[in-house]
Amino acid sequence: MSDRHHRHEHGHHRASPLHRLAHLLTPHSHETADKLDSALESSARGMRALWVSLAVLGVTALAQAAVVAVSGSVALLGDTVHNAADALTAVPLGIAFVLGRRAATRRFTYGYGRAEDLAGIAIVLTIAASAAFAGWTAFDRLLDPRPVAHVPAVAVAALAGVAGNEWVARYRIRVGRDIGSAALVADGLHARTDGFTSLAVLLGAGGSALGWRYADPVVGLAITAAIVCVLRDAAREVFRRVMDAVDPALVDRAERALTAVPGVRGVGELRLRWIGHRLRAEVAVVVDGEATVRAAHRVAVEAEHALLHAVPRLTAALVHADPEPVPGAADPHLPLAHHAVR
Repeated sequence: MSDRHHRHEHGHHRASPLHRLAHLLTPHSHETADKLDSALESSARGMRALWVSLAVLGVTALAQAAVVAVSGSVALLGDTVHNAADALTAVPLGIAFVLGRRAATRRFTYGYGRAEDLAGIAIVLTIAASAAFAGWTAFDRLLDPRPVAHVPAVAVAALAGVAGNEWVARYRIRVGRDIGSAALVADGLHARTDGFTSLAVLLGAGGSALGWRYADPVVGLAITAAIVCVLRDAAREVFRRVMDAVDPALVDRAERALTAVPGVRGVGELRLRWIGHRLRAEVAVVVDGEATVRAAHRVAVEAEHALLHAVPRLTAALVHADPEPVPGAADPHLPLAHHAVR
């Protein structure tokens, strides 16, 4: 079955400045499948955006780390760790992407798409480690405050963090819109959100310059809180993916598409699950009990076709045709009743 490409249309509405600011500041998920959707897979530009982002954020983090070494700023340390963690998420994602392209085998009959779930767990652990390290360092400095050396260098490093994240944000958003990847656009918005933590470091440097010795550790704790918010969202999304959770709206959309297919007289059990960044479906549809095998098969094929068009990122659907019940007739599934899971 050939890959299908879906175009996502996004409406543009006039919004108040407050609404726009809230949108900019809203944390976005690090969830793995959202980072690599079908548009990313089908486009070399998407993968290039991933690795270019790694390079830019990596250089930014290295430059900030050099300033941390000479200044001792824990606020800048927290921002550095956060930027480094964001950059390194490209590594497990890239590995998972390469594995996910491998063909299914007799052992891995669904393919290797689940590697993205493992990458998601690795990313969550990375974010958790960065939060713990940044928080412990900031708390220790709060108990034992020390002056921040080379405050101008800290301010410049903070501005570098703002510039690096904003450049990555603009690049990801532009490429994401060009290739139709809403996921890459969202990841660009997340990078823009990270730039605000760098602005917080700049505020901490200003406080230190004014002589407030608690400014640096307080800002460091604030950055730790921001990382924890990202961790919460990432952990929730990865947990849902590992547990085969899907958006209920997708189930509703699938049911509406099935009921509109000529010959479908009812929709039975419908299941959707993610395998990597692609969806698969299993569904039972009710057809005319007097229909021939060929006619019932034709309805099943049309139902699968309708699902493929209606549900984004759905690549395959197994459609089972059940005969319409006849009053007084035995349930055709009765021989399976003792196998039912209780």
